[in-house]
Amino acid sequence: MTKNVRNTRAGSFNASSTPSNRPRKRFKRCCRNFVTFMCTQVGVGALIVIYAICGAFSFRKIEGESETHKEAEVTGLRTKCAEELWNVTELYNTLDKPTWQNSTDHILQKYQKEIAAIIKQGYDYRKPADIWSFPAALMFCLSVITMIGYGNMVPRTPWGKGFTVIYATFGIPLYILYFLNMGKVLARSFQFLYRSLHECTHERSSVEHRLDALENGSLRSLHRKKIIVPSTACLWVIIFYIFTGTIMFANWEKWSFLNSFYFCMTSLCKIGFGDFVPGASLVTGSLIAETSKKVQDDPTVDPNAVTKLQRSIAEQHSKLAINFIYMLIGMGLVAMCYNLMREEVRVKLKELKEDTKLCLDDTRTRFVGCCGGHQRRPYDNEDGDDYY
Repeated sequence: MTKNVRNTRAGSFNASSTPSNRPRKRFKRCCRNFVTFMCTQVGVGALIVIYAICGAFSFRKIEGESETHKEAEVTGLRTKCAEELWNVTELYNTLDKPTWQNSTDHILQKYQKEIAAIIKQGYDYRKPADIWSFPAALMFCLSVITMIGYGNMVPRTPWGKGFTVIYATFGIPLYILYFLNMGKVLARSFQFLYRSLHECTHERSSVEHRLDALENGSLRSLHRKKIIVPSTACLWVIIFYIFTGTIMFANWEKWSFLNSFYFCMTSLCKIGFGDFVPGASLVTGSLIAETSKKVQDDPTVDPNAVTKLQRSIAEQHSKLAINFIYMLIGMGLVAMCYNLMREEVRVKLKELKEDTKLCLDDTRTRFVGCCGGHQRRPYDNEDGDDYY
């Protein structure tokens, strides 16, 4: 019986260590290492960048290739308006000017209302392929996962709206994880830098500090005092970062410094009005086609205009990628300031609690001393009796 049990255990051990199970164990180990790496700061940052790039390609595929009849509808309204104006002109000519003017005003007002209704539905005289360029789709994905929501670009197709819901469902928790991890990393780095600078610029040296501690007989003072990063330092870092973005966006997007500063503040604060968005004025394929047609039809046009536009597209894509990184780092700096300011508030509240406790103890001691310190003491008279 004992031999059978031993043989069974040996057989199971040999079966578990067979070469067929080794690839499975290696695969599990690789998956575990990959998940562990993705939970780190570098992994989360790389994952959110990859997630945004995949989302940009997906939205460009869904929305960029969607067919729209708005352009044909606008063209038909324009042709209809011109024909009605021509008919009115032929009917009344210039002999009856008031009637002609009233009729044309009525036609133009009707045309204006119809065009305004189409524009409210999202038509902006551009094709979907031009609207959903890769840089614009990348900024749209960033606005979704960071919950900024500029609103300058929205999905129009049912598939695009459904994919936006799914994309935000998985992207927002991923961004929150990035926000927390990046804030911790930047907070620790900034704390180390601030403490190093504080120790270098400290008035007394460590030797003098040790001598003072030995003279006072206090060993606790030998321990390093915890240095808290002040809130003013965090504010200066954010202000410097915002001014850097102000100069960058003003030069690249051809905005004024006020508009660029306004965009940086509203974006980092997650307000996101959407009136200023990077990449909204990018060169599109339609513009290149129109320029090529002008070069062929008009010999006075610069023949290198198409080449310049194609070169500007490559530059704008690289600039928009830098803008994407700028926004991600800016969100991380906001998280860093949140962590550092929270630590300072915690320390201040602890100090306030200790000061309040000491103040109450001192007040109670004084109150007891004032009320109970004037008791009358007995004294002896000549007869030896005690009186009060």
